[in-house]
Amino acid sequence: MSLPFDDGFTVPAEWADHARCWMAWPTRAESWGEHLDAARDCVAELANAVAEFEPVSMIAKPKNVAEVSLVTGSGVSQVSMNHDDCWIRDMGPSFIAGKGGELAGVYWRWNAWGHRFEEFERDAAVAEAMLDQLGMRRYQGDLVLEGGAIGTDGEGTLITSESVLLNPNRNPNLTKEQVEEQLIQMLGVRHIIWLGEGLQDDMRGGQVENLARFIRPGVVVANACSDPADPNHKVCTDNLQRLRQTRDAAGRELEIIEIEQPRPRFDTEGRRLALSYVNFYMANGAVIMPAFEDGPADKRAYDIASRIFPKREIVQLPSIELAFGGGGIHSICLPQPAGTIAKPL
Repeated sequence: MSLPFDDGFTVPAEWADHARCWMAWPTRAESWGEHLDAARDCVAELANAVAEFEPVSMIAKPKNVAEVSLVTGSGVSQVSMNHDDCWIRDMGPSFIAGKGGELAGVYWRWNAWGHRFEEFERDAAVAEAMLDQLGMRRYQGDLVLEGGAIGTDGEGTLITSESVLLNPNRNPNLTKEQVEEQLIQMLGVRHIIWLGEGLQDDMRGGQVENLARFIRPGVVVANACSDPADPNHKVCTDNLQRLRQTRDAAGRELEIIEIEQPRPRFDTEGRRLALSYVNFYMANGAVIMPAFEDGPADKRAYDIASRIFPKREIVQLPSIELAFGGGGIHSICLPQPAGTIAKPL
């Protein structure tokens, strides 16, 4: 069986045109607890905001379809599909594009962030079910990989973190070189940039979507922490140093734009929420970014986004409720690139 790299496919940049945005409705009471209703309100607001710029397809359990239709606008369609929770970026497929604009998808092994939950069979089936529904060519990856654990520049460079892909709870029998080989073969990239640890208490193990994001070729926006007493200071300093010492697939040194994290927030059990302004979503013509009830930091992040995305509308939405479930805006939005669908072989 051929592989995506052999067939000329690669992962497009997130700023490329989208056909739609996929989302999923929050459902896991074990994850959300008393925050479930607030999380649903947040997801509905986010879906309606994204729908101002591109169509949204919202996966919902059959019993939730009517509820979703009542709280979302005409730009949000409902897709009846069984699932466990809303983290579509992590459990959904990796869309890949050919040189002629044809689209395919990779579906990966899924184990709920290293068995954070023991019941995850429905989420494990979502990526393949989405590709089947789209009638799209699909490839099966052997890695345990979540979409929030990788980011690309659309030109052959992929960024990820050791704390996720090299974690024994994901891929215990693979070396870094073997992981890199699979990323290259399945995603059509040529160069891997490795960051180290994730943010303190990140429930998903240190997703790169909270650490650093490509915003255009050669340019990365990165989470920063200026307080030496904060545990995230060591993490951010190390990751920034790694970014400064590397080059992309084209041989360019990276331009790095830092965004200071918001003040620390904690849940009722004392776990720190993994809050990061780089966990934003680039919709068609817009950037949907988080606000964390931290006025000065929220404004500073908004001002930086306005400067670095001069041709996009900046929409800032309250997002702290998403962090109680372990993710953010980018974590629950999965773009389907524009293009023609490659039929199954």
